[in-house]
Amino acid sequence: MFTEHKPVLLEKTIDYLQCKQNRIYLDGTLGRGGHTEAILNEIGDTGLVIGIDRDLKAIKDVKKKFSKYNNLKLVHDNFIHIPEILEELHINAVDGMIFDLGISSPQVDNPDRGFSYQKEGPLDMRMNREQSITAADIVNNYTESELTRVISEYGEENWASRIAEFIVNSRNRERIDRTDQLVEIIKNAIPASARRTGGHPARRTFQALRIETNNELKQLKSMISEAVKCLKPEARICIISFHSLEDRIVKHTFRELARDCICPPDLPICTCNHQAEIKVITRKPVTADSKEIKENPRARSAKLRVAQKVLK
Repeated sequence: MFTEHKPVLLEKTIDYLQCKQNRIYLDGTLGRGGHTEAILNEIGDTGLVIGIDRDLKAIKDVKKKFSKYNNLKLVHDNFIHIPEILEELHINAVDGMIFDLGISSPQVDNPDRGFSYQKEGPLDMRMNREQSITAADIVNNYTESELTRVISEYGEENWASRIAEFIVNSRNRERIDRTDQLVEIIKNAIPASARRTGGHPARRTFQALRIETNNELKQLKSMISEAVKCLKPEARICIISFHSLEDRIVKHTFRELARDCICPPDLPICTCNHQAEIKVITRKPVTADSKEIKENPRARSAKLRVAQKVLK
């Protein structure tokens, strides 16, 4: 069953990508193929689109859905391996890239994937189901201080230490293997007065565990730097993030790559000879308008940032 998934900021992203025929584009977070399909529609039967995803089901579903396209290459891999993927395809550089860092609706909607705090299922959360570590492994094996760090840093949860304490106390009685078990523990950990505001009490903890399970933030900065190296001059990279931690990394990494001189500020003259790799196109993040948010509520938190490889 191919679950409906609406890609956010689709028109704006495609506008910024500036697709042209006979060019090569890369979608580093294929998902259910929404952005890929839009690129294919722009370039017709010319050029090539490379779609990458670490979720094998996403690859299989998109392959079936887009079987009519002869200029689509699907790769089951992690976007941190873009240089190696392009080398295997004998491609030196591409004409544009898109990364949608959000989790796809079919992943959330499938209880067996364990991403949702609103559905009962195994505490899994792996985007690539071939990897060994699951969210349950983290919940049951991390120390209380490690759990506190993960939930606080990646979930920005004020009650992180109390939630970690309750998790450890609960797992000492029985292993925590189900999403509903964890939700109940979190609800018990957060005082009733604090649960009345800020949405579902488990939202931040589940976000944190998903990020830790899939090593998302640690890979993001490295991916951006490596991806930029694989762009042709004047090609663009478009990145859509969904929470402040991701957006901060994208913003700061773009800023670093857009700097010329990286000498210490107290040096009277530049000695580094460093040159900027990109030009930031969007000084502020692009967000969804009210019409899109009404049609697709998950677009509310989406932020698009765009950069362009400099012509040297």
